[in-house]
Amino acid sequence: MTTVAIITAAGRGTRAGGDLPKQWQMLAGRPVLAHTLEAFAGFRRVLTIHPEDRAWAQTLGGDIELVEGGATRAASVHNALRALAGSGVTRVLIHDGARPLVPGSVIANVLTALDDHAGAAPALPISDALWRGDAGLVSGTQDRSGLFRAQTPQGFRYDAILAAHDAHPGNAADDVEVARAAGLTVAIVEGHEDNLKLTYPQDFQRAEAILKGRRMDIRLGNGYDVHAFTDGDHVWLCGVKLPHGKALLGHSDADVGMHALTDAIYGALAEGDIGRHFPPSDPQWKGADSAIFLRHAMERVAARGFSLANCDVTLVCERPKIGPHAEAMRAALAKIMGVEMDRISVKATTSERLGFTGREEGIAALATAALVRA
Repeated sequence: MTTVAIITAAGRGTRAGGDLPKQWQMLAGRPVLAHTLEAFAGFRRVLTIHPEDRAWAQTLGGDIELVEGGATRAASVHNALRALAGSGVTRVLIHDGARPLVPGSVIANVLTALDDHAGAAPALPISDALWRGDAGLVSGTQDRSGLFRAQTPQGFRYDAILAAHDAHPGNAADDVEVARAAGLTVAIVEGHEDNLKLTYPQDFQRAEAILKGRRMDIRLGNGYDVHAFTDGDHVWLCGVKLPHGKALLGHSDADVGMHALTDAIYGALAEGDIGRHFPPSDPQWKGADSAIFLRHAMERVAARGFSLANCDVTLVCERPKIGPHAEAMRAALAKIMGVEMDRISVKATTSERLGFTGREEGIAALATAALVRA
């Protein structure tokens, strides 16, 4: 299954104050949207934007697809859904750009519920007493039984929510309203108090406090991989195709650098290695693009509530020469992983003509990955 995160950010957010729309204001030294997008690193990400905000959006970097929004939130989401048509998407997560602190556990709850339901959304039960008011006076009370505070991301099977939006006559409070109007069932999953929506100026202070108070949880993992040379005219290394007098032998595309990095990420999560998730005995992975493995590892990072702090890949070979291609490799990995290039290092060394790499019988790769609690 292919999951895409649609981040809505085309609104103006005037209640938050300030000279910029709230999604472009700074939170802990970074734009609000930078935090939001980071929470979905590892997923394909589509960002709906106001036409006037395109220049700002292009500064966010990473592999982010931009779609111009409509006059309403529902119209913006509809534009994004239509832009995904024919691309093989099976599930979508639709999330407010002004919710920058969504925990990975909430994202994981929604994805798990989609295994059994057409839609799923996080929410928190109402615990306060509810009043009705008129002219500044309490005019009555409201039973809070069965009432929830809705959150995002709201997840859906792609074909079902696209059809629901196609059929919906106008604006809606959120995508759950659109889905239910089309007869879809939407499961409620557990939300989180940290998953607040920035609406008023004081919300930024609360978000800053949450960021400062989050428990520091750092995970380190390392990976090691080797592939032998065979007949061929190119090699794939860290997502870049390099002309060479030989190819690398492997069940997939034999990208030894990407394999080591993927294993380092799985290791940091204590989730085994590539072989556990993509068994070489399964013929569907014959000749597979190793980006599939790395994207899956990053999806697991987000689902477990972490983000990538940095990673470092070392390629061990006499040839091909890696130095001239190191920046292209960093850029390719950043695009696949959905992170900034400055979080990725790619370098190379030789083994001084010693061992199998020195005899040019193959290439080895080592990688380290550091994850932090998002």
